[in-house]
Amino acid sequence: MQPEDLVGHELRQAAEDGRDPGRVARIAARWHAAGGHDAPPRAGASPRPVAPELRALAGELLDELAAVPSPLPEPSGLEEIRASAPGGFDADPADPHAGHHGLDDRMLGAWLGRAAGCVLGKPVEKIPREGIREIAEATGNWPIRGWFTAVGLPPEVAARWPWNRRSAANSLAENIAGVPEDDDLNFPLIALSVLERFGRGFTTADVATTWLDELPAGRVFTAERVAYRNLLAGIEPPGTATWRNPFREWIGALIRADVYGWANPGDPWTAAAHAWRDARLSHTANGLYGAMMVAAMCARSLAVPAGDPARAVRDVVDAGLSVVPTGSRLARAVREAVADAEAESDFERVVDRLYARHGGLHWVHTVNNAALVAAALVHGRGDFGASVAGAVAAGWDTDSAGATVGSIAGGLLGAARLPDQWIAGDRLSTTLRGFDGVGFDELARRTLAAGPGPKGTTRV
Repeated sequence: MQPEDLVGHELRQAAEDGRDPGRVARIAARWHAAGGHDAPPRAGASPRPVAPELRALAGELLDELAAVPSPLPEPSGLEEIRASAPGGFDADPADPHAGHHGLDDRMLGAWLGRAAGCVLGKPVEKIPREGIREIAEATGNWPIRGWFTAVGLPPEVAARWPWNRRSAANSLAENIAGVPEDDDLNFPLIALSVLERFGRGFTTADVATTWLDELPAGRVFTAERVAYRNLLAGIEPPGTATWRNPFREWIGALIRADVYGWANPGDPWTAAAHAWRDARLSHTANGLYGAMMVAAMCARSLAVPAGDPARAVRDVVDAGLSVVPTGSRLARAVREAVADAEAESDFERVVDRLYARHGGLHWVHTVNNAALVAAALVHGRGDFGASVAGAVAAGWDTDSAGATVGSIAGGLLGAARLPDQWIAGDRLSTTLRGFDGVGFDELARRTLAAGPGPKGTTRV
């Protein structure tokens, strides 16, 4: 969170969003000449003493970089986003009180599916793609068709690719005992809390209040941690998303969006607008679009007829694209990923193409992970296991991508059609007040209750 640790990330962000190359290069030269470092590709560098002069320069350069505008057609205002998105999906709201398309079962399937994808990806988070494959092959689990395991894993492979230390104790096949805590599951709980506490007319300030009241600062990372710090410093939204926040296009807002889709079944635009209100606390541009896309996909997944799974999945992805500016990097990346997924029979070749286009992005950036989510869903053609396994095996944000794909595939299928092997448990562990040990059936019921109400009525 220190200025000197943010400059390298902001320089990378400036290159990604096309800011004046000459001006950015001069700022980078000043930073490097003073002894400043580039952004590391992954976390883990040890803290080191920093001269006050370098820290002061870092703050100055962050502010200079923020003043350089991006020329890309990627607005952050809601009406500007809507004007530049293709639209085309008229709302077909699913009535929670009419059992529309078996909505109660599909809502439960969405919650269970999100949990399953998250648990699958947890132990291999931060392990690169080649390591995930080597682990899976060494334990007879390639292509991935079940939970990861340490049983039978050769010591040399274990040494080369150590498990995520916080997750191996509760997310390997031999020790799964219910669904463990994870930020990819905490944030849906926070979103549900926002809807229950403030209603469907909630504001970004209400989201901020909920964070400060309910979410420990140590449970947030990257853009969310910067936004949290900015709130404590007295900065109000949407300034919290932009003040010295080089992570504002990373994946954090995307993983917070599912509940806004589930609370608006069949209504992608309202779902996206709700997700925008939440996301703008910490994100801009493609960071917003990822959240809006996922919310719209989740909304559509609960209402689309699922008789033809491949067609239903494509319908869901199209709903996601309908709320994203057509000319944005995220929209282009998703369209290309979908085309690859439809053309290639081998998902590994699809992922090869994703890496060829987006391998330079950080592993928790929104654009590459959103493209992966779409590709895994389209290529999986409604097969739950194939879909979540594809998202995890790609090796970017394994638990987040797995969770999002799981929630959408689970919503399409419904709980009754989820394979038993992918049910990690019926209850969720969390440190969030009032939720520890909550059952997924209760979460599904409460999410339905947060919906728009019976058709022809309005729920405040």
